[in-house]
Amino acid sequence: MPVISQTMPFVVELLLLLLVARMFGEIMERIHQPAMIGEVIAGFILGPSLLGFASYTSEIKVISDLGVFLLVILAGFEIDIDELRRSIKGRNIWIALLGFIIPMLSGFIIGFIFSLPIPLTIFLALCISITALPVSIRILMDLGKLNSDIGQKIISAAIFNDVISLLVLGVILDFKDGVSNYSDLGYKILITVAKVLIFMIIMVVSYRLFHKAKEKVSFLNTQFENFLNFLKGKESLFAVVMVFVLIFASLSELVGLHFVIGAFFGAILLPREMIGLDNFKKVQQNTSSITMGFLAPIFFTTMGIQFNLLSINNLYLLLIVIIASFISKILGGYIGGKLARMPKQESITLGIGLNARGIMELVIANIALQNGFIDISLFSILVIMGIITTVVTPFLLKRSFKIIDKKNAQIKTISLE
Repeated sequence: MPVISQTMPFVVELLLLLLVARMFGEIMERIHQPAMIGEVIAGFILGPSLLGFASYTSEIKVISDLGVFLLVILAGFEIDIDELRRSIKGRNIWIALLGFIIPMLSGFIIGFIFSLPIPLTIFLALCISITALPVSIRILMDLGKLNSDIGQKIISAAIFNDVISLLVLGVILDFKDGVSNYSDLGYKILITVAKVLIFMIIMVVSYRLFHKAKEKVSFLNTQFENFLNFLKGKESLFAVVMVFVLIFASLSELVGLHFVIGAFFGAILLPREMIGLDNFKKVQQNTSSITMGFLAPIFFTTMGIQFNLLSINNLYLLLIVIIASFISKILGGYIGGKLARMPKQESITLGIGLNARGIMELVIANIALQNGFIDISLFSILVIMGIITTVVTPFLLKRSFKIIDKKNAQIKTISLE
């Protein structure tokens, strides 16, 4: 667990972190990489690993936690429930399942080979198996492939991965008191699965109520607008939406799950038609401005501050985690694609596209560190893995799409002849 210390005035440290994070984030954006990579690098430079100008203080932790909260809300805003249902419909379920299960199995195998403790092994497996939806969307947009058939399948699988990963996170966090043996593990899993089921029942009931309410969407939309007009406070729309999300975050805490799980599902369940699509876009834009302009850079910079290159005492583990992360995702996407009756190259492309971990993997790694499940050594390994997979994926994906486009052009030429 990271040591929280105080070295300089809070506002001065906040200013330093934000300035350097934005600077390095801008550099990354200009070379077509996610800003979060530059922000993590900024924290590494400013932190104890290099210059030692900044440290992980209790005040910075609060800002960082707010960043995590709004990041998962933004991720939830990107997910459409109908799209989620389509991602597990028919043969597409194989893509979503194997793109998650095979990487997770590889994590368990690594944990077994290196004799890692059970909770630590599960967190390692979870971080290897995740695909970051916001990063995947950004990469596909940059390549102009977001609306392609493969692009949509990648997004659908990423949605499924994010949802399952956060549910698994809820299970793991119940192991905070430790697991002495496999019977103890089984008992804790049963208790936590019961909590998850209770929470999911609440989510399903809420979804059905909102879905039923769509029959009177015009009336409810009008009533909501009247309610907003009745409120005299500024930014009432944003406040109402945050209260809605916080209700679900509080429910998840009440049943013993982490608040990010409730916040994520609350953002997904937000009845967009009832509040109005224009209102939803305004909230999404405001949330993005606060998060990506201020809170997220601080969060990713604190990741770099906590990161310690010298703490990595097992280079073999680092190398194997990185290799397994790439191979298992590509293999999972490939096998899933083939079972979904996709051609070979398209299946490989699908696996490559699922490789970017980025935001969600770093959020989960941070939660694991904060709760004492992993040490700084494994945390640093997971940060490196998240950065490398995020940086390399666009290059591999671009090359793979070029092969597909060339092949399709050849087929088109032959058919014209």
